[in-house]
Amino acid sequence: MALTTPTTTDIANNIIAQLQATLSQTIPLLPKSFMRVLSKVLAGVFILIYKYAGFMYLQWFVQTAADVTTTVNGVDVNPLVLWGRLIGIGDPIAAVQAELLVDITVTNQTGSLPAGTQLIGQTNGVTYITLAIVPLDAALKQATVRAVSDPQGGGGAGTIGNLEAGDVVSFANPLANVARAAVVDSQTTTGAERETTEAYRQRILDKFQARPQGGALADYRLWGSEVAGVQNIYPYTSDCPGQVDVYVEATTAIDPDGIPTTAILEDVLDAINLDNAGLATRRPANALANTFAITRTTFDVEVSNLTVDNTSQVESDIEDALTEYFVEAEPYIDGLAVPPRKDILTEAAVSGIVQDVVAANNGLFTGAALKEGAATIITRSLGIGEKSKLGTVTFL
Repeated sequence: MALTTPTTTDIANNIIAQLQATLSQTIPLLPKSFMRVLSKVLAGVFILIYKYAGFMYLQWFVQTAADVTTTVNGVDVNPLVLWGRLIGIGDPIAAVQAELLVDITVTNQTGSLPAGTQLIGQTNGVTYITLAIVPLDAALKQATVRAVSDPQGGGGAGTIGNLEAGDVVSFANPLANVARAAVVDSQTTTGAERETTEAYRQRILDKFQARPQGGALADYRLWGSEVAGVQNIYPYTSDCPGQVDVYVEATTAIDPDGIPTTAILEDVLDAINLDNAGLATRRPANALANTFAITRTTFDVEVSNLTVDNTSQVESDIEDALTEYFVEAEPYIDGLAVPPRKDILTEAAVSGIVQDVVAANNGLFTGAALKEGAATIITRSLGIGEKSKLGTVTFL
């Protein structure tokens, strides 16, 4: 039986019908008659009960639990977060504030730069503060700064605080003994956004479906996925005995191709070695873990003799469909990847995608070729830690 929530009008009409049956008389049709007003008031009460009952029913399942905080009897409850805590993955990954190592030019070698000194990024408008006192005893000094606020009011957390080597941050106020502009030397901590609701929900489902197994490949994926800015983890048994090679894919907010920073690779390694309490309860003692960035291979597609009315729109649709195909492709790890396999790229699959788009627009084409560099390929399997992306779609 389907659970359908009635409307307020349905309930009010039902109450009127029951009153008429009980009293054996017709209720006046006037909208302000006592019985009709009473029926609408009672209907409002019943509809609230229906809504609350429906909401509670959805919280029984991870797939439908709400990621919102509700106060019940004075207690703040977030159903999805409670599921995460119950299965042991904790709260959603919080946003991370970027930390940078900056070069400061000293104009007068005396005194020190106080901790908490503010600098502002010239390109992003983010405010950074120094984390420690910096003695001004050399012509060039380095300081570690952390993003603390941004123009969007996000407290400096997230990818907005990330800068590259060579970018400039300036002291918010002119200071004695140092030049106004400081240059970013490197990024020590990569800023990352808060984990999305759906990504957190998927981590909970993955933990339910792949319980800890004492260091199986599934465990390395679960451990590595706890790090902010990580999209996917691909663990492999290394060619070196007693070692595990873990390939990391970052979110597109970190890098469009998913290439992680050195800091993220280090954080993943830390997450594999130690749990949230800093205890070595995770990887087996005799297993050495290595972390590597994924590689991204570009594939081109050539479509021959496309004939269709709205050419520009169809070409755009073809590129979108092919982009999705190549982005979804990923390495296959036996016993870990969920079927169907997505690691085999074929010319037939590419032609089928183009055919679907063209046929939907009543068009024609004679063929679609899959190319890697200058070579035309019929089928191609992704290697260890390798992912694909669409390069150029050429319409001949």
